[in-house]
Amino acid sequence: MTTPRAEPARLALFVPHLGAGGVAKVIVTLAAALVERGHRVDLVVSRARGPFLKQVPSSVKVVELRYSVWAPFYLLRVALRDLLPLVLFTARSSRLLETLPFMPSLVRYLRQERPAALLAAKTEANLAAIWAARLASVPTRVAVSEHTHLPSVAASRPGWRYLLPVVRRNYRRADVQVAVSDGVADALCEWADVPRAAIVRIYNGEANDELLIKARASVDHSWFQPEAPPVILSAARLAPEKNLALLLHAFAAVRKQRSARLVILGEGPLREPLEALAQDLDIRADVDMPGFVDNPFSYMARSAVFALTSDYEGLGCVIVQALAVGCPVVSTDCPAGPAELLGNGAYGRLVPVGDRKALARALIATLDDSPCRERLRCRARHYSADRMAERYLDVLLDRIVG
Repeated sequence: MTTPRAEPARLALFVPHLGAGGVAKVIVTLAAALVERGHRVDLVVSRARGPFLKQVPSSVKVVELRYSVWAPFYLLRVALRDLLPLVLFTARSSRLLETLPFMPSLVRYLRQERPAALLAAKTEANLAAIWAARLASVPTRVAVSEHTHLPSVAASRPGWRYLLPVVRRNYRRADVQVAVSDGVADALCEWADVPRAAIVRIYNGEANDELLIKARASVDHSWFQPEAPPVILSAARLAPEKNLALLLHAFAAVRKQRSARLVILGEGPLREPLEALAQDLDIRADVDMPGFVDNPFSYMARSAVFALTSDYEGLGCVIVQALAVGCPVVSTDCPAGPAELLGNGAYGRLVPVGDRKALARALIATLDDSPCRERLRCRARHYSADRMAERYLDVLLDRIVG
């Protein structure tokens, strides 16, 4: 039974920026899918910058908010109890500075444009959206979407312990709460005190025709030529939670047993330490880190195996991308997402978090015995952009969610 086509609506998607990262990519994909269904979509950002800005369709209106020194006074009106924890959190992290100073501008946008629904993505944007909607006093339906595993973030970043009580007090004020995996939903239930039955799980939709078209593009890299050694690929922000040091150690063990190469796509603060580690492990000649690339899918389509080595995820969108082009996957069994996407190991090998020996064994086993690529592609179709768009329309337009 097909979902009835919704009447055109004015919808707003709010994300801090369009920098390199899975959340920005998902929101741009969602915006395009909603416009294709006839809706008017505003992409609201604190700063209109980042590599995904040029991927926003021309039919999507980009609304850049303005910085305001009056933000603290706005917060006094809606979040007096939360001011101290917000100050303590901001002292340890600058992430809230990406959104809260722009809240007065978001209030003005809601009052002037009055969208039918506002979807926020990322914890700090979620809070700003909830408070802005209360101040705007408009009938806009507010949906918050959590893309990370909150307990894991809190454990790895001490400042987050100040933010979690703020999340607990405020998330329930949204009209609907969305989680991008069952693991994130379970954590949201525990940490935000939201009833589990009230949380809607919507997987990020990464598989689409555009991805498959891009996957067929050529790769201007000598390591992907015919007869070259197999390439192990990873794509991630070069940040601590991605644990790419684990991948380098495991690859060093792989290299002792067979010829292979490692390519890590992405940029981040740990570039120099990771390059130094590769040098210390004597694998630098077989490791390349090209930085952020616009089209990672062509790399995935030509790699022997894709590796995700995170300590935690929200979902692990790159896993879906790799499956969509038929690239075998090896992943840490981290919270949350990889086990769900890989069918608890049926569609890719899972290894314990931080276990470099198990990771090396899984990489070698996958190089030696690659799974059926068509089977992987079929799995990825469960996580399509079309399916994601319809599910978000269910919650944004208050349709019955089954």
